[in-house]
Amino acid sequence: MAAVACAVGRLGADGPWLGFAPSLEDRYDLVVTGISHAHRSPATVDDLLSLVIAYFEDSLDEPPEELAATHADIAALVRHALASAPDERRGALLAEAVDAIDDGLAADVVVTALARCLDVGVDPLDRLRERAAEAGFGPAAARG
Repeated sequence: MAAVACAVGRLGADGPWLGFAPSLEDRYDLVVTGISHAHRSPATVDDLLSLVIAYFEDSLDEPPEELAATHADIAALVRHALASAPDERRGALLAEAVDAIDDGLAADVVVTALARCLDVGVDPLDRLRERAAEAGFGPAAARG
């Protein structure tokens, strides 16, 4: 049985919902849901961080209130990313981002800390659009 997904937001008014769900394999899945279907796939650290940045930037359309990720859900996601950091440098940066979230720092400070954790050249919103397209929600559906 799959865990219930938390929605972070929607890619445009008619685009798919994006979110995450814990998996039985001690990971998080990226969840992309539209009218016709839903798609879950293992999320990378960059996928998770892109979702978290979108959450703090409010760069996606609002999710339905009953599915919306909470601040606690988002903090757990970043803690998971920290626990699965691919290298020591990113682990240290993720620890700083966790502290920024836990300390309730301003959203722009949290976003700056999180952006430093992404691989070089990763644009969070572009990454989410790419992942939606890979899930079968073509570029037209993923445009905002």
